[in-house]
Amino acid sequence: MIYRRVAAASASLLLASTLCLRAQTKPASSPKDGLDLRFADGIVAIVEDKIITVDDIRRDIGPLVPTLQKEARNEKEFNDKIEALQDDIIQNRIDRVLIVKEFNKPKDGDEKNKRQVPASIIDNQIAEIQITQFDGDRSKFLAYLRSRGLTLREFRKEQEEDIIYNYMRQQQHKSQSVVSPVKVETYYKENKDRFYQEDSALLRVIQFTRGSADNDAMLSAKAQAVRAKFHAGDSFAELARQFSQDTRRNKGGDWGWTKRSDMRKEFSDVLFNLKKGEVSEPIITPEGSFLLYVEDRKFAGIQSLDEVRDEIERILAQQMTRQSQERWLERLRRNGYVKTF
Repeated sequence: MIYRRVAAASASLLLASTLCLRAQTKPASSPKDGLDLRFADGIVAIVEDKIITVDDIRRDIGPLVPTLQKEARNEKEFNDKIEALQDDIIQNRIDRVLIVKEFNKPKDGDEKNKRQVPASIIDNQIAEIQITQFDGDRSKFLAYLRSRGLTLREFRKEQEEDIIYNYMRQQQHKSQSVVSPVKVETYYKENKDRFYQEDSALLRVIQFTRGSADNDAMLSAKAQAVRAKFHAGDSFAELARQFSQDTRRNKGGDWGWTKRSDMRKEFSDVLFNLKKGEVSEPIITPEGSFLLYVEDRKFAGIQSLDEVRDEIERILAQQMTRQSQERWLERLRRNGYVKTF
């Protein structure tokens, strides 16, 4: 409609290149993924008393392969991405074991102070998995365990470790949630260019779809009649609910904040010459006629600190969390037994 469209030729080229790539690349779950060559004995790492196997890594990689196939431009890039992903997954598997060990470590060396996950929480998670992944069919669930060579007890242990891993990561995240105002102001001063915004408008639209018998004059007359109601005091949002023929009529024609670069030129040239609270003259196109209403405006330039303070706090909190977690993981790695192959 009023937004820019991707050229059909470009879309066809993208589809063709994607199909070609899929024909060239191999799934990561096949024996040709390189894992058997890297780890001939089938063991990737030993962490504490746990063995990480090639099959463990393949199982984690499998669901991610379609995304890599879409993103990779050629077979070499796909293979490079697969290898990098393998390394990340191996490290994540190692860290997972060390994190679980940290949770299970008794406080002050007293086994009585050892933390435990309540059995009810594990029961609830397994019940949720059976419902969401196996339609509540226990026979399907048990068949899945057999396909992985797991007993129910081993699967239960796996879920307990999942719960511990997620809990420990969340605890680390919570510990880095407060950002000082001085850090926010310093970040803003050093990164002002990041907060440039182009012209944008809080836009509402009323659309009159062109019928087989409609000519430009008829479409213009329909739009002008509604425009006159607006100038007589009617709410543009209510007029959109009553008269608009697009999918957003129930939202009062609300298109949200719209940037100049998002729109077709015949619309952007009109919209960004309007002031806040103004409605356009009818815009006639092959699709129909349109009335544009500017509910609010933001002008091109660097946003103020107050406008971006929340965003900066989120950025800094994420940075602090990443740094804190990396220091925490490095400590666990130094103190744990890890042998990679």
